[in-house]
Amino acid sequence: MNHYKLAMLGFGNVGQAFVRLIQRKEVQLREEYGITLSITAIATGSHGRAINPEGIDSEKALTLMETGLPLDSLSILPAPTDNLAFIQASGADILLENTPVSYADGQPALDHIRTAIQSGMHAVTANKGPVVHGYHTLTALAAEHNVLFLFESTVMDGAPVFGVYREALPTAVVDRISGVLNSTTNLILTRMEDGESFDQAVAYAQSIGIAETDPSGDVDGWDSAVKISALITVLMDTPFTPDRVDRTGIRGITPTEIAQAASQGKRWKLLCEAWRENGQIQARVAPGMIATDNPAYTINGTTSIVTLESDVLGALSLLEADPGPHTTAYGLLADLLNAVK
Repeated sequence: MNHYKLAMLGFGNVGQAFVRLIQRKEVQLREEYGITLSITAIATGSHGRAINPEGIDSEKALTLMETGLPLDSLSILPAPTDNLAFIQASGADILLENTPVSYADGQPALDHIRTAIQSGMHAVTANKGPVVHGYHTLTALAAEHNVLFLFESTVMDGAPVFGVYREALPTAVVDRISGVLNSTTNLILTRMEDGESFDQAVAYAQSIGIAETDPSGDVDGWDSAVKISALITVLMDTPFTPDRVDRTGIRGITPTEIAQAASQGKRWKLLCEAWRENGQIQARVAPGMIATDNPAYTINGTTSIVTLESDVLGALSLLEADPGPHTTAYGLLADLLNAVK
């Protein structure tokens, strides 16, 4: 039986869903995979932090978060307020890095992951920034230290986009990537098809926790741009950052245009596309009207889809219905298992 200690940087909805998932899977992890897990360190942005080499009581940690109380009472060692020092003091085997994304430069998550790798930890993240701004260097650094840098949850939550490419498509050359990668805008456009205005649809998405108070990252296409950049960087093996994506959001789509599309048997979607052209990679995020022959036509609400076109299989689509923190948490667990196996 192998035991692994986990450090969690970020303990919001995804981090808490991950803890509930490993609680639910505890027997299966022990009996089928021969592993046990304990959380030795948790750091949050505004609810304190704790380190306990013997294992933090995860149920108490969840209760404290639910009641809005800090985690500090769970710490038996001083917990550094500096995140890099915190990682080094955690005594963990694996870092779960779930801090907010920076589209511009991937920081501070890049430094978090670099520090974990250099400390001999596997690094698992749901943060897209380190992938688009550091995938190749972090992967090489991880190989030097005999650990892994994994990031399945960064695009389409728990759907195994990167895993399918890595494990199931040997020698494949991906020539084109397309799809709908932002669940918030897909929900907004779906509700506009049902008669709501743009503002009403955004307000609904905010009311159920899908959209942020400031929804610009979604509706202006930044989230889609960073996701297609991550896919290009990994699946097309070409470093690519969001600023290079030709980006247009959905603010300009009107109810009249929604109705006109429906009258033609078409639908508006915020489409992500990347393709090879004259030896270069081109990428675009923009609203587009699609017909029934497009795989993305059928998706509603928060469902997302990606289609990979390669030199060996033609078009292969992966669809994820109704994602949430629980599906992102599963992507983290899948990466953890791939790291330790």
